[in-house]
Amino acid sequence: MDINFLAVLVAALVPLIMGFIWYNPKVLGNAWMQAAGVTEEKMKGANMAVIFGVSFVLSFLLAFFTQSLVIHQFHIAGAFFDYQEQIKDVNTTEGALFKQVMDLVGTSHRTFKHGAFHGVLSGLFVITPILATNAMFERKGFKYIAINAGYWIICLAIMGGIVSGWM
Repeated sequence: MDINFLAVLVAALVPLIMGFIWYNPKVLGNAWMQAAGVTEEKMKGANMAVIFGVSFVLSFLLAFFTQSLVIHQFHIAGAFFDYQEQIKDVNTTEGALFKQVMDLVGTSHRTFKHGAFHGVLSGLFVITPILATNAMFERKGFKYIAINAGYWIICLAIMGGIVSGWM
């Protein structure tokens, strides 16, 4: 199973682009700032080059890992993890079996729609509980959780769609 680094790079841009839209003051930016307790003054002191640079690196890591969540063929390759050398040779039992399974599965479920579905599930059942737990201890309200979780659910849907559908 080969990794499509171009798809990962493009998917890594999604949180940055969505952030410009989602957290824009004309969309949810003002509501988020109020819910987060962030002021204009506090935002002015930020080193935005570092923030965006580190955000992109973290988005790349997320996009890279998202492949394993949305592409079922990675799970098949994972089942043969202990036989990496053998599966490269179709003359071995493991290689023949791996080829047969991959030929049978092919590119099934490698669509934008399927990747987006798994991205939404990841956002709902992985990201949202993490954000909500942190937010409760930080004494943030439901609005804060909803704005941030909504952002990540949409980002992961698009990221999942890109890495799954782009072959």
